Amino acid sequence: MLSVASFTQDDKVLDLGCGYGAVGIYAAKLIGAKNVFMSDSDVKSIEFAGKNIELNGVDGIRIIHSTGFENITEKDFTMILSNPPYHSDFSVPKHFIEKGFNRLRLGGRMYIVTKRKDWYKNKLTTIFGGVKIHEIDSYYVFYSEKRSMQYANKIKK
Repeated sequence: MLSVASFTQDDKVLDLGCGYGAVGIYAAKLIGAKNVFMSDSDVKSIEFAGKNIELNGVDGIRIIHSTGFENITEKDFTMILSNPPYHSDFSVPKHFIEKGFNRLRLGGRMYIVTKRKDWYKNKLTTIFGGVKIHEIDSYYVFYSEKRSMQYANKIKK
């Protein structure tokens, strides 16, 4: 995913489901810690992410203990990066994509990496109106951009 994503100094990044923090820490080293938010539902992951932030000298990243977007009050992200759990049903990535769309500013980008293709391709197309897919070492990296303030499949009344 990081080989496909490009960062700018103006980015406001959310590492959604951060695990031990590699993605958010990488982003912070490129664009500055104050523009990076990391979240995970697992307390141990949050603890390890905090330790890794300290070890990598990128203090200032905001870590949020949250199941999906439940405790995330920030919005207007320019980029959301995620490696959602894909070994279970699709309820978690569905939440990440739908709620993530609403937290992106216009022109904001969502990157997701997974081993499954069809469901993600269909869901991202339905919500964003399109998706670019990169296949890298048996993983799929999906990239979608928010080009409208409403879901692509929303019927206008």
